[in-house]
Amino acid sequence: MNKEKIVIIGANSFQNPLILKAKEKGYETHVFAWESGDIGEKTADYFYPISITEKEKILEECKKIKPVAVASIASDLAVITVNYLAKELGLVGNDPKYSTICTNKYEMRKAFEKHGVNVPKFIEVSKGQKPDLSTITFPVIVKPTDRSGSRGVTKVERKEDIEKAINNAIEYSFESKAIIEEFIEGNEYSCECISYNGKNHFLTITKKYTTGSPNFIETAHMQPSDLTDEEIEIVKKEIFKGLEALKIKNGPSHSEFKIDKNKNVKIIEIGARMGGDCIGSDLVKISTGYDFVDLTLDVALGKELKLEKVSVPQIAFIKFIFSKKDLDKLNYIKENHSDLIYRISEISDLEHDIVDSSTRFGYYILKVKDKKQLKELELI
Repeated sequence: MNKEKIVIIGANSFQNPLILKAKEKGYETHVFAWESGDIGEKTADYFYPISITEKEKILEECKKIKPVAVASIASDLAVITVNYLAKELGLVGNDPKYSTICTNKYEMRKAFEKHGVNVPKFIEVSKGQKPDLSTITFPVIVKPTDRSGSRGVTKVERKEDIEKAINNAIEYSFESKAIIEEFIEGNEYSCECISYNGKNHFLTITKKYTTGSPNFIETAHMQPSDLTDEEIEIVKKEIFKGLEALKIKNGPSHSEFKIDKNKNVKIIEIGARMGGDCIGSDLVKISTGYDFVDLTLDVALGKELKLEKVSVPQIAFIKFIFSKKDLDKLNYIKENHSDLIYRISEISDLEHDIVDSSTRFGYYILKVKDKKQLKELELI
């Protein structure tokens, strides 16, 4: 009996849970990505060494494959291709004409402003252009318009340091542009949601821990967060407004935000995808009991969402390895609290500099009953 086929865009470790979930549910997986030895190249039933940006070439292969769904879970670049393929193949996705605003920070903020979403002040600057800083108050954050994973991100305290930060961001940008935005004091969070046919479902909020200024590379994530029920309701209202502004009607979303000292929610950005760093693929399931990967697959297949818990919710915590001290803490946990360990990644040598999230040495995920255990381990 021939299996129904699913096309998955991307093959790295963050996409692999989707490949494995599709296979577990009995589908034949056809995976597209630039050939680089990623795990999905091996776990896929069929792997095609075509870059995820070459959407027309992928479409030609899809016409032969005849998939029942096309999906991706943790890549901004893949969003563009997924929506293009879904439209051309008559499958579930989001309107491709809105893909740019979901993957470009400047276009996104313009859409947010138009729809009354609360965002930091911002301006765009192109390579070689001198920015007009008259509307911006320092400190600011400078970042590429079209990258993620803390790449090219710098906090700038003084006007005289802005040029270096802009040039750094532009070096990382695919379109050679940077965005300068007002820096908002406060803790960083993200909101994880799933949508189907324009109906949004809140799943949880993640508290983020970072290296702080100047690059804000994420060091850990925790779910659920430390926000009150009242604060969560305020967040949901603003996030749902943002999803409407970006026309995200189907699939997962990962919304990054801050809450300032006056309890105002400021949306930093929203991705029409799961959060990376195992936020969507692992932490949501641990902390809510909902299988986020399975829900994402159901949306791509055009199935009505059924929010049913598949496990008992616990506290989910992911810690990234930055130093020997972090590695020593992991070894201590392995020796004394091994029952808390959900997964440990491959850990590289500690011999290179960490400049963004892609250069961290590895991570481990813990599943605990209460936050007191994390405090006792001096993790929060």
